[in-house]
Amino acid sequence: MRDHRSDLLPTWMDRVLADDLHALHSLVSGLRRDIDAVTAAFSTSWSSGQVEGHVTRVKLLKRTGFGRANLDLLRRRVLHSP
Repeated sequence: MRDHRSDLLPTWMDRVLADDLHALHSLVSGLRRDIDAVTAAFSTSWSSGQVEGHVTRVKLLKRTGFGRANLDLLRRRVLHSP
């Protein structure tokens, strides 16, 4: 994974299925259902980490104002918070 070697993924999945690791069998079957997206995730350097961080921040602001604020205040807090 660290080397972004998507060509090694099918071999790894075959080894997991040949082993008695039943917990990982469902993981492999899920990976195989969308193998194109998994391969693209390995082969590109893009990450959604920064976007996820902003989503988490907005959710926190929303939860802290639940029941006490309206949409206008939430909008101002989201736009003006660091």
